[in-house]
Amino acid sequence: MAVCLALVLAAGVLSGCSGNNRSGAARDVTDPGANATTPAERKSWAGKEPAPEFRNGLTWFNVERPLTFSDLRGKVVLLDFWTLGCINCQHIVPDLKHLEAEFGDRLAVIGVHSGKYATEHDDESVREAIRRLGLEHAVVNDPDFAIWDDYGANAWPTLVVIDPLGRVVGKHSGEGVYALFQPIIAAMVTEFEDKLDPRPLPLRADATAASSVLSYPGKVLADEGSNRLYIADSGHNRILVATLDGRLERAIGTGKEGFADGAAGEARFRQPQGLGLSADGRTLYVADTRNHAVRAIDLGTFEVTTIAGTGVQAGRFPRAGDLATKTPLASPWDVVEANGSLYITMAGLHQVWALDLAKGTLAVFAGTSREGLNDGDRLRGATLAQPSGITAAAGWLYWVDPEASALRRVALTGSGEVETIVGKGLFDYGADDGRGRAAMFQHAQGVAVANGTLYIGDTYNHRVRAVDAASFAVTTLAGSSRGWSDGTGTDARFDEPAGLSVAAGKLFIADTNNDLVRTYELATGRVATVTLSNLQVANAGSPGRRVEATLPAVTVAPGPGTLKLTIASPSAYHLNSQAPSTLALATSNAAVATPGDREVSWRSDEATVTLPIPADFAPGSATLTATASVYYCRTGEESLCFILNANLVLPIIVDPAATASEARFDYVLPGGS
Repeated sequence: MAVCLALVLAAGVLSGCSGNNRSGAARDVTDPGANATTPAERKSWAGKEPAPEFRNGLTWFNVERPLTFSDLRGKVVLLDFWTLGCINCQHIVPDLKHLEAEFGDRLAVIGVHSGKYATEHDDESVREAIRRLGLEHAVVNDPDFAIWDDYGANAWPTLVVIDPLGRVVGKHSGEGVYALFQPIIAAMVTEFEDKLDPRPLPLRADATAASSVLSYPGKVLADEGSNRLYIADSGHNRILVATLDGRLERAIGTGKEGFADGAAGEARFRQPQGLGLSADGRTLYVADTRNHAVRAIDLGTFEVTTIAGTGVQAGRFPRAGDLATKTPLASPWDVVEANGSLYITMAGLHQVWALDLAKGTLAVFAGTSREGLNDGDRLRGATLAQPSGITAAAGWLYWVDPEASALRRVALTGSGEVETIVGKGLFDYGADDGRGRAAMFQHAQGVAVANGTLYIGDTYNHRVRAVDAASFAVTTLAGSSRGWSDGTGTDARFDEPAGLSVAAGKLFIADTNNDLVRTYELATGRVATVTLSNLQVANAGSPGRRVEATLPAVTVAPGPGTLKLTIASPSAYHLNSQAPSTLALATSNAAVATPGDREVSWRSDEATVTLPIPADFAPGSATLTATASVYYCRTGEESLCFILNANLVLPIIVDPAATASEARFDYVLPGGS
């Protein structure tokens, strides 16, 4: 079908990701009101052609059942065609959330995930991306590009707007979504006021109740000299500090999204990714990706300061000498210090920038900002493709370009030219070993270097690869398909490993979708999982959402008695003694039910724990609220651990005719995933 009109955004850095060279079925027609000089010249935002129905048999997320346009009638509909690895798609998420908050149930945003890479076609990959990005609207997985073709999408992201009568109004590719669509949706809400249906859609958040100890860790940095392991706990918006054997020492950041400097317990991050260590080992640099900033952590005081970025996404490139703290960035993904500069992969602009640490100024170091895989002069000819992990060694700067499944390098000094070591093009990917460009990656995001070997987090292939820095020979070290298992070679399994660091004879790996840190022993090739201990550090700031559960009411007799609460782990799980689980009690009516202990803690590795708490009861009714933090793990997989933060509501009826002196409650913890 032909789309009725095209919504045009001025060309610039806010462009969309490359298209997939598939459909040309729909064409864009110039918006007839684009040059209107008075409101009267643009009379209507009504569409003309009916929107194609969603195909049957596709997987839907965040909804109780697949949606149809019958469900959507009476709402302005915004279809968001996206692919989970595309940085431009990630950039517009705040715009979509802003529109949803502003227009409420008058607007329905529907994510249509048409994945670029093979791994992005998997339902599990889409589910994890929805959780990682915090999407609460309906999403449908379109792995064969059926819906994409129906609407004539040709780039990621593409937005299609549909009127409340189910007719296509137009489409737009690229960023700048809020500024473009807000006035259009507002006008449509007014125009179709008598046709709007305010009833909510049958949405259901596709999220787990329990929080893993780590949440989508993006990067790690291991430092043998200080015996420290730094973890970008991206989904929990913080940095964790541990020893190399996994004993947690400190959380930096409150765990709540935000942009604030200050002490470790006051600072806020927004999904931080890359980590870099200063030459003197005293400063940890953080690519605070969603805040579009670079932060510095003083490793003596753990004070956080912003050294680059303003918290706003860049709309232009820096001029050489621009003050870093006054210059907006665009999704900085990783950092590395070399020769007095901090090199930053600017994923959102397809460039590498350099921050002069002495002067505090920024300049573009490589990339024209056009997305591509062209070698050549680092400033005037080379094109990059969403650069991510970065490292430096022996006079070279190395990074991976996920959107070209490539490994690149350029000399740290001189004008130099960017060279491609592995990679063929924006739509070429695979898992082949070989020499140089005979080898292939799939959306690799991690890179580290040690002793003449480059280690690659081959993210979408769920593998760890090695590249000889001299011969460019590529081999697979560990991993095969998505999963979790320790072992050697293909017996080991990962789920989108995205960050790497070498120390103490081991490669430390941020196994992102498994919510774990893994190690690869360089001498033996054995993969193991880091078992984190001292877990109460990880619960600072209460990561994850708090579960509310009301248990069945219990009747007891008046007088001295006992509140007996049994907490049971689900099947194939057990409680975790690595940290003290806690319970705090409050009563709605102290005259009726008063617990003798207001706070209880325990450590257990058993399947269940029963907490007997003395209490006094008097005739009437009351509600006790038990605020609990419970640690538990999968049996046989003791590194896969979870934290549940819950408010358990315990209704109690005290009846003089009752004989029981115990108020017994049972609660089964939810399974993690």
